[in-house]
Amino acid sequence: MLLHLDTSWLLMTVASVAVFGFFFGSALDAIMQEDGFGSTGNTLLFTLGFFVAIMVANEHGIVLRDLKLAVAWGLGGAFAFIAALALLKAGLARL
Repeated sequence: MLLHLDTSWLLMTVASVAVFGFFFGSALDAIMQEDGFGSTGNTLLFTLGFFVAIMVANEHGIVLRDLKLAVAWGLGGAFAFIAALALLKAGLARL
C-alpha cells in the first residue's frame, strides 16, 4: 500500500503521521518523564512504529483499503513499539 504511493502522497502521509506523533510523543513525555525517550524520540519511534505496523500488515496479506482500519493498525503498532522499547529500557536500567 505505501510502496505504491507517489512521492507527494508519501511525503504528506509521513508529515501528517509525524505531526500526530509529536502530539502523542509530547503527551507520553509528560507522562513518562525520564522513563520515556523525550518528545522528539517518542515522535520518531511513534512514526517508525506506525509505518512498520502497516508494512507488516501488508506483508501478511491484510489489505488496508479502509482508512479507519489502516489508522487502527498503525496506531496499534506505534503504541506497541513504544511500549516494547520502554519495557526494554526499564529492563536495561535495572541491570
